[in-house]
Amino acid sequence: MNLRRAVSIVVGASAALALAGTAGAAAWKYSADEGRPVGSWQEARSARTPVAAQQPAATTGPAGTPSSSPAADAGADDRTVKPQAGASASASPAEPGGRTAESATAKGGDGRQKVGELLSIDKLLGYGAPEREVFHYPRASYVKVHFSRMAMLPGDYVTVSDGKGRESYRYDAPRLLDGVSTDRWAMSITGDTAIVEMHRGGGNLVGSLLGRLGVNVDQVARGYSRQEQARVPESQLTAPGRTGREESVCGSDESKDAVCYRSADPVAYTRSKAIARLLINGTELCTGWRVGSKNRMLTNNHCFDNSANAYETEVWFNYQCATCGGFEVFKPTKVWGDKVLATEHVLDFTLFTVENFRAVQKFGYLSLDTARPAKGQELYVPQHPAGEPTRIAGRNGARAGTCAVADPAFDGYAADSDVSYYCDTEGGSSGSPVLSRKTNRVVALHHFGGCPNSGVRADLLNAKIKSYL
Repeated sequence: MNLRRAVSIVVGASAALALAGTAGAAAWKYSADEGRPVGSWQEARSARTPVAAQQPAATTGPAGTPSSSPAADAGADDRTVKPQAGASASASPAEPGGRTAESATAKGGDGRQKVGELLSIDKLLGYGAPEREVFHYPRASYVKVHFSRMAMLPGDYVTVSDGKGRESYRYDAPRLLDGVSTDRWAMSITGDTAIVEMHRGGGNLVGSLLGRLGVNVDQVARGYSRQEQARVPESQLTAPGRTGREESVCGSDESKDAVCYRSADPVAYTRSKAIARLLINGTELCTGWRVGSKNRMLTNNHCFDNSANAYETEVWFNYQCATCGGFEVFKPTKVWGDKVLATEHVLDFTLFTVENFRAVQKFGYLSLDTARPAKGQELYVPQHPAGEPTRIAGRNGARAGTCAVADPAFDGYAADSDVSYYCDTEGGSSGSPVLSRKTNRVVALHHFGGCPNSGVRADLLNAKIKSYL
């Protein structure tokens, strides 16, 4: 049972001990679509090229604080340039044609793209222990805490925030009786600092019970910055033999920050609002998007395929740069994944819902195109490559670039199941929508890199999921 929905109360000699289960609502200070920038997604300007250099991973200092060697720092912005479009892809036995699934996955590490690391922590808060702890990791892109135990009096609650009033989540003592395990993840905090604080509102307990109350933090997920991720060898970001990023930027990278399209291509920019960054199990990445007007999200089956993993997935809308080519980002609107409604390996899709759907309705939705596109038809792909703020591959204004249908009957997990193209993508782009410039509808669900890259045909997906839409 998902811990955000379940609670437990343990009865003591003269008081109830509440084991928190249901997550409180997000408490954003700004309600505008974009609002003010809340921080930077990387610490310094660097060229964005496709594949990370094979350099030693950054070491960590006390409590997981990163510290880099001079050699690593010297090469922090270097990348290995990959072959041009049409070059042969390195073989991967796990995918057809030697191509690579561009994602994180919650299943067995196959094709996993990591965007952070897990750190072991041992902190107790409240009821005789400190009531406030600061978890600070310089340059981290996000900080996410895990509670091994939440035992609170009714009326007490815990907040996890950035400490500046920009992002805060509240976790209350429960009101229901339901015996469950108490370990749970909190929603991540964007940026390098998370403050966990106990707020007392309940009565006092007899002294013999004081030792049984408290909130324990046993893990922290710390998100890599762009520079850190570039320094980590691919073998540590993915399963052996799989990078999820190889040969997906076909030639020079023609993708740009979504905000670069706001004036030059406003339709593409507006459509990009419907996509979301999926943070799976604290450190793994995919892209998802709203399909249809109901509470429906679409991503790849190889990202996750069951409700248990959906429950542990954060869905970030509006995670984008504030200016074209800049590094300040708008505050993302974060909701939890909820239930998987349909999923399939062959067409590599998972259709799921989110909690607090009202919070993300304003970002709009995309529709499936039921006609297969023609060869040469222009495309664009809004995505979160390597966990970055929203980027769009494809035409920007009058420039068509190379993002067009190469083969409308391409082999994916089944014969003729895919559409192929040379649109630039990276690890983390799995689950992105591939849209037609002609119709502004989704013609494919991106899932493979390899130059050509490919996505599952939308007409096939529509036949599978139209009853849910």
